Amino acid sequence: MTATAEPQTTATILDAVRDAVPTLRRNGVESEARRWVLDENLELLEQAQVFRLGTPARYGGLDLPLADKAKVLTEIGRGCPSTAWVSMVYVSNSWLATLFPEQAQEEVFANPDARISGGFTPSGHLTPVEGGYELTGAWRFNSGAKGAHWNITAAFLTLPDGTETEGVAIVPMSEFSIGDDWDTTSAAGTGSNTSRVEGVFVPAHRVATIEDAVLNSTPGREPKPGRHYSLFPLVMTECAAACIGMARGALELFLERLPGRGITYTDHTDQSQHLLTQVQVATAANKIAAAEALAGTWWPALQAHAEAQDLPTEAESANLRGQTAFAIDLAKEAVRILFEASGASVIGRAAPIQRFHRDIQGFAQHALLALNTNLEVQGRVLVGLDAATPYL
Repeated sequence: MTATAEPQTTATILDAVRDAVPTLRRNGVESEARRWVLDENLELLEQAQVFRLGTPARYGGLDLPLADKAKVLTEIGRGCPSTAWVSMVYVSNSWLATLFPEQAQEEVFANPDARISGGFTPSGHLTPVEGGYELTGAWRFNSGAKGAHWNITAAFLTLPDGTETEGVAIVPMSEFSIGDDWDTTSAAGTGSNTSRVEGVFVPAHRVATIEDAVLNSTPGREPKPGRHYSLFPLVMTECAAACIGMARGALELFLERLPGRGITYTDHTDQSQHLLTQVQVATAANKIAAAEALAGTWWPALQAHAEAQDLPTEAESANLRGQTAFAIDLAKEAVRILFEASGASVIGRAAPIQRFHRDIQGFAQHALLALNTNLEVQGRVLVGLDAATPYL
């Protein structure tokens, strides 16, 4: 915990993260082997105040706008995909914690570097009891749970009048048991184990309905001007920022190992002189640039809504869902091209580019980021239909 650290600017945070990139990459092999990012990675990022990006300023945080947070996540992605994903979870959930009543925020942000894991799949139940709710359930794919201080869980919420809706609860991570069930070919370092609780009491001020969270309308909180973001656009754009960083990192790794490489079983002694390699590098670079160009349209649009304290329209949110998934697919395809152009030697676990390739393939499989699902949402609105999903 770095509670006495001097506040940093976006520029100084970016510099610190860039300095950490070689270490993040070097730690990739061991992080993957132990199925959880090395403590050193999180310590370096905490020293850089990455985990204060979304913490409100009144609690000692940096409270940076969305575009600045995205820049930092992109830089982390250059170093280690799994570390970037976990950081994205912590940073996005820091903002999500600000949707809870002020009393809950005071408790969570007593540590301004609070790391908060969680997700949006309701796989538990919140049952009303005196003073709050009793929480029972199990949540798979809980990225970052092993290093989190708090956990945001989605659950079916029984209201005092007996009706049922979906809710979210923010609960100390110490209340959960964490399974040893994360053994994957992609995103292995994210430690996305299953977390469980049985009959844990959650006070009422740490529970909100999913509707209030999506609409930024939870009672008992004071909306912060300029931070009135929409939940799913925020999460999806931050996911895309991390994936763009992964593609940038793969391009750097490819170019670093290119000098002096020949093409086996041919008379080409310098791969960089081969026409196909030149086309492959240019194609990958342009896909990354296209993803970055798309991302560049999101930040001012979302920030304008935040400043006006309104939310994007259904059409805007549907368009954003399609674009973020498309940008992630562009990044994924760029990494695939570079991996396939790298030769058989990169299948060794010591070669970082194979891990970038496997990890970004896995992240793109996330249900919230799936290309065809999101293009369908976008396409429905473009042809004049409703989006047919509440996740906007």
